[in-house]
Amino acid sequence: MATTDRIQNSYLRSKVMSADDAASLIKSGDTVGMSGFTGSGYPKALPQALAGQIEEAHKAGDPFKIGLWTGASTGPELDGALAKADAIKYRLPYNSDPIEREKINRGEMEYFDLHLSHVAPMVWEGFFGNLDVAVIEVTGVKEDGSLIPATSIGNNKTWIDCADKVILEVNTWHDERMEGMHDIYYGTALPPNRVPIPMVHANDRIGQQTLRCDPHKVVGIIETDLPDKNAPFPPLDDVSKTIAGHLMEFLKWEVQKGRLTNRLLPLQSGVGNVANAVLAGLRDSPFHDLMAYTEVIQDGMMDLIDDGKMLCASSTAFGMSDKAAIRFREKLDFYRDKIILRPQEISNHPEVIRRLGTISMNGMIEADIFGNINSTHVMGSRIMNGIGGSGDFTRNAYLSCFVSPSIAKKGDISTIVPHVSHADHITQDVQVIVTEQGLADLRGLSPKRRAELIIANCSHPDYKPQLEDYYERAKKNALGLHTPMLPSEALSWHQRFLEKKTMRA
Repeated sequence: MATTDRIQNSYLRSKVMSADDAASLIKSGDTVGMSGFTGSGYPKALPQALAGQIEEAHKAGDPFKIGLWTGASTGPELDGALAKADAIKYRLPYNSDPIEREKINRGEMEYFDLHLSHVAPMVWEGFFGNLDVAVIEVTGVKEDGSLIPATSIGNNKTWIDCADKVILEVNTWHDERMEGMHDIYYGTALPPNRVPIPMVHANDRIGQQTLRCDPHKVVGIIETDLPDKNAPFPPLDDVSKTIAGHLMEFLKWEVQKGRLTNRLLPLQSGVGNVANAVLAGLRDSPFHDLMAYTEVIQDGMMDLIDDGKMLCASSTAFGMSDKAAIRFREKLDFYRDKIILRPQEISNHPEVIRRLGTISMNGMIEADIFGNINSTHVMGSRIMNGIGGSGDFTRNAYLSCFVSPSIAKKGDISTIVPHVSHADHITQDVQVIVTEQGLADLRGLSPKRRAELIIANCSHPDYKPQLEDYYERAKKNALGLHTPMLPSEALSWHQRFLEKKTMRA
């Protein structure tokens, strides 16, 4: 079917043009807000055309660059193509593209990593300057000019509302039956005009099914038929399964103590193999009638929905493997009333997360013995991806959990260290840490008790004696004994790795 059949508004149908013509509407120095959250719902034709034009401009001596805003990470046709073309001057709010990461870490690209729930209000407040162009992938355009979203919503609502000009990619790869799965809330506002967000259950619908868009802001429409590209998940390994097992036993204990029921509370899960293992662990658990209030729906949640274990999953995007994407399309009618996609200013909103009482489960790069978490930096200075939504959920969750193997780099790095090299989540916000070695429930514990429990339960045997030795000496020689720390040694493990490629003493 021709893409134009998806454009029901006659005025907008006249705006159809080639990707090259649309890309030429973007000028050097423009700030461009593009759709996309994980490898879902991002424009694919225009970024590649723009990258080609910028490469030609560079050959001619024109230092053409743009500012790039998205929902979160995107696919190779967007971040990868523009990064390769050296087209990006400034990037926010999240990135996982390897080319872009290298440029950021070499100091060749400015990167503002921030909480995903903060993006929309800060754009409205004008902190980041003017948004010149929005480039949004959609499933279709309705007769009234409203837009049927695709497989992610992210910041699309904000980009469309705030941008001077809008360019659309209408992608027929997305199934038309997705219409109705989206819930776009237009009730947010800046202080002093904010009102409560009317959500009390994870499956509440509070908005409309389409995105509003003034047709006269649309300067171009591109027709595409191109697939989303999410990275495949590797098979679950024994370490991930063991971590998941520890967390399942902990949740059963919480039920036994009367703090949870077998329906648990709405689940939030970060993206990755360990997170998927935790979701897989729920399939064989006694828990039932589950809900998810999260930012990415990945394979494990779809499995739970298929099994009848999960009643509904609310998110802002999909993060499905190719196999799961095929299953989604084949069973879309089944998923229609079980999946809700929302703007990330709602999926990640602290007010809603706190009211619903979510159980958050996120990965980490490292944790220290007092429970501080580093989610973003390797050896203190090298950005990995970004904080994403983990902070939105961690600080506001009913129960905040971090999961990771206890070692990395074939054992040369311990993920439990005397002090994190960069702190994203402070000890007051972190309640549970889980590795394959065990689980530390940190609630109600003083710093010293936290340190004892994390070292005993979560550290790898290869590093436990080193941690115990450091902690015992810290208790004798620290300036204060509330949080015993030796500043001259706190980051020595990281320095040792930089010098010797191992944290082992």
